[in-house]
Amino acid sequence: MSQRQNKPEILHTEIVAKSRLFQIEQVHLKFSNGVERQYERMKASSRGAVMIVPVHQGQLLLAREYAAGTEQYELGFPKGLIDPGEQAIEAANRELQEEIGFAANKLTLLKELSLAPGYFASKMQIFLAEDLYESCLEGDEPEPIVVVPWALADWQALLDNRDFSESRSVSALFLAQQFLAQQPLAPKDPHIK
Repeated sequence: MSQRQNKPEILHTEIVAKSRLFQIEQVHLKFSNGVERQYERMKASSRGAVMIVPVHQGQLLLAREYAAGTEQYELGFPKGLIDPGEQAIEAANRELQEEIGFAANKLTLLKELSLAPGYFASKMQIFLAEDLYESCLEGDEPEPIVVVPWALADWQALLDNRDFSESRSVSALFLAQQFLAQQPLAPKDPHIK
């Protein structure tokens, strides 16, 4: 069992770089042992984000879209920012409709994740979407997102796909599999042999 440490004292913060999307903040800290350090971090956004693992008719529904960071098309789960005044669950259902043309009757929060907490304060909530039905909303993507169905039973092979490499999507896949494995099996229809 680890002992809880006192958090360092924030002596000073200032914005040292800014773009249309990001602000980099320099933070001057003093630790409980007297050591002082300066760190840089992305200034936190109060909006938060969601990622959704959609399951429909025994398949995962993945989104193939261009990622400017890697300069290639990536395969992953629908995701996006939470709009002002919107709850995370509402954002999850909206993003599903904007990115893959489905909405969900059942959304289950699996976990809230952080991304590189040494540099980012932002959090992403991971949802499992089930009982899907067709419903489209216009999104802000520059081109239509290609929806790639993947057999849920073949989820481990997805890990070998070179286009499925985003750490948040990989984490979401494991969280969804863990959750689904704990669910009771649906009763078998006695009329089906």
